[in-house]
Amino acid sequence: MKILVVGAGAWGTALAISAAHQHSVSLWSRDAMQAAAMQAARENARYLAGQSFPSGLNVVHGADKATLATLANAHELVIVATPMAGLREVLTRIAHTATPVAWLCKGFEPVQGSAPFGLLAHEIQAQVAPNLIAGVLSGPSFAQEVARGQPTALVAASAHKTLRDVLVHAFHSASLRVYANDDLVGVEVGGAVKNVLAIATGLCDGLNLGLNARAALITRGLAEMTRLGLALGAKAETFMGLSGLGDLVLTATGDLSRNRKVGLCLAQGMTLEQAVASLGHVAEGVYCARTVVQRAQHLGLDMPIAQGVVALLDGQLKPAQAVALLMGRTPAAE
Repeated sequence: MKILVVGAGAWGTALAISAAHQHSVSLWSRDAMQAAAMQAARENARYLAGQSFPSGLNVVHGADKATLATLANAHELVIVATPMAGLREVLTRIAHTATPVAWLCKGFEPVQGSAPFGLLAHEIQAQVAPNLIAGVLSGPSFAQEVARGQPTALVAASAHKTLRDVLVHAFHSASLRVYANDDLVGVEVGGAVKNVLAIATGLCDGLNLGLNARAALITRGLAEMTRLGLALGAKAETFMGLSGLGDLVLTATGDLSRNRKVGLCLAQGMTLEQAVASLGHVAEGVYCARTVVQRAQHLGLDMPIAQGVVALLDGQLKPAQAVALLMGRTPAAE
C-alpha cells in the first residue's frame, strides 16, 4: 500500500516509521530544508532523534496546492498529521481527491470569524471537503513508543467502513493493534477533551495533592468528557474505550505527556508562556481548552474542570485557587 503522511511532527513521523515496515510511505513536510535534512539523515532529528527511518519511508516536500493534491491522488491513503489549526488548510487543498483520508489531530479548531464556537475535525471536513471518504485515527499513544515499536492500540473511526478497513490494513501490525469504530464524534471528543483534563491533572500532581486527588480528577473529568460527547451525538460506550478512558489515563498520567507537563510547570510557578516554551512541541490542550468550554456553554453544559483550566491559562486564577474552586463546589450526586 502507498501511504502519504502530511505533516512531519513527532506523531506523523512515528506513524510513518511504523507503517513503513510494511508499506511504501511518503512523509510530507512543507519545509524543503527540513525535508532534505530528514531524507539525508534518515531520521527526524528535531522531533524523534535517534529513530531511524525504515527503507520504505521517503521524505517529500512542497508548499503549493497542486503538489499536495497531486501527491494525494498518487497514494492509496492520506494521513493528515498537522496540529488542529492546520487541518482546515490541508483538507481544502485535497478536497477533491478520491483517496481515503484520516486525520491524527485532536482538539477543537479555534473559533473562525463570528462563529459562536470552534469545530471538531469532522465538522471542518463537512464544511471544506464534504465529499472526502474521511475519518480519524486516535487513541492512547505517545509518538516515541510507537516509533520504537512498543505495543500500542489505536481506534480507526469513520462512518465509512471502507476507510476503517483501509486503516486497519495500513497500520495493524505485531506492535500496533487497530480497532474499528463507527462513532466518529465520540472518538474526536475524547481526543480533544483529554488534553484539557491532562493539564488539570498535571497541576494536581505538581501541587503534590496526592493520588486520591488525581483519581478523583480523572474520574470526574471522564464524566465531563462523556457529558459533552453525548450532547454532540456520541455513544456512551465510546468513552469507556481506548479513545476515551484509555487516552485520558495515558495523557493525564504519562511522563511523556506535553499537556500534563504544562500543568506541572504552572504548579511550579512558571507563566503559561514559559511552560509552552519549555515543551518544544505543541500542547493541544492549551489551544483548545477555551473552545471546549465555549462548545459546552453553547449546549448549556457544566464542565467545571475544563472551566477551571481556562481560568488558570488566562491568569484569572493561580494554581492553588483553581484547586480550591473545584473542591469548594456545592455537593451533588455522582
